[in-house]
Amino acid sequence: MSKANRKFFVAGTDTEIGKTFISTALIRAFVANNLSTVGLKPIASGAEPVLGVMKNDDALQLQQASNMPFSYSEINPLCFEPAIAPHIAADLAGQTLNVEELANRVVMPDEADIILVEGAGGWLTPLNQKETYADWVEQEQLDVILVVGMKLGCLNHAMLSIRDIQSRGLTVKGWVANFAQGKMNMAEDNVKWLKQNITAPCLGVVPFQDTANSKPQDADASLANTVAELLDVSALL
Repeated sequence: MSKANRKFFVAGTDTEIGKTFISTALIRAFVANNLSTVGLKPIASGAEPVLGVMKNDDALQLQQASNMPFSYSEINPLCFEPAIAPHIAADLAGQTLNVEELANRVVMPDEADIILVEGAGGWLTPLNQKETYADWVEQEQLDVILVVGMKLGCLNHAMLSIRDIQSRGLTVKGWVANFAQGKMNMAEDNVKWLKQNITAPCLGVVPFQDTANSKPQDADASLANTVAELLDVSALL
């Protein structure tokens, strides 16, 4: 694979659909291909103090999977304690959350082959009363990887997300079907429909990993490497 600075934004069709789990697996897949890779989580809500510093578990997982020496504050510059919508958490903390603030706080290293930015919640997560996370992605012109949480309603959620992404002139480079919440009735038919209706390549279909999508299991490197083998990142390079 040729090495080049490529930037991807990982969006989800919803919250709690294993976005971080898939993001860490993607990072490990890139690393396995000898690509210098860093995972960023610019905004995170739901954090606990670690040696006096608020840290989010999702961001820590991205840091652990990356093979570039980025500090926690570089990976997650905006961290809020309550596990609530980021714009509400920011208001409670008396902090500004908008596209300009994100642009000023997020550092994307030129020396990285791959920069993978994980979003928060779904595609149109609000930053404030007027702006959404998608507005920042549009400003930065990032390519998008969509994680489809395979559950009832996912077909509608996936196509609505893709339609808005494309309406902004952005490109969906690939998508992953992730069965984060267990088995789904007529699973194969749903995956087949998505493959027929999403023009971007399917990077992989990840079956339910027991408790793999819960916080403790996400940090298990062996499991993350196993899932990374299910993902084909060649279409992204």
